[in-house]
Amino acid sequence: MRSPPFFFDPIGYLLGLDIVVPILAQVAPLARRAASDPRRTLAAMPSLRVLPDRFTLEHQPGATFPEDDEWVALVRAPEGLTVLRHASPFAGPDAERWAGFYGDPHGLDVPGVLASVVGPLAGASIPVFVASTFHADLVLVHEHRLELAADVLRDAGHTVAA
Repeated sequence: MRSPPFFFDPIGYLLGLDIVVPILAQVAPLARRAASDPRRTLAAMPSLRVLPDRFTLEHQPGATFPEDDEWVALVRAPEGLTVLRHASPFAGPDAERWAGFYGDPHGLDVPGVLASVVGPLAGASIPVFVASTFHADLVLVHEHRLELAADVLRDAGHTVAA
């Protein structure tokens, strides 16, 4: 089953910030504090499911929109366009494939939801790419790190379904 495409243009674009790379460094310390806070609620610990699809990421310098409509998510920034696509099952062994965790829907007023996911992954040195929607977050990890990432998230208190 393919997930529907979505488009978002981050606030970082308006501020001229490259938010894709440095977000992990900013979120990890906050996530560690939140994880150690006994007042945190289950609302900040979404149940996660591993999506059956695999994804690829590409950077298109200077582009504002892809030439095709075969994308899942777009992030436009001053340095170009980041395009998230479904991975081809025919891609060669050198293709960088990403696996996705998708969380339960949550309100935008619930703090710490994304931090509860990316914090433990950062603590385990697992790189992520995040695409957030109005309702939930898609957290991607390199496909070869999927099992380790699922174990890390379970150890952090998340329910992870395949």
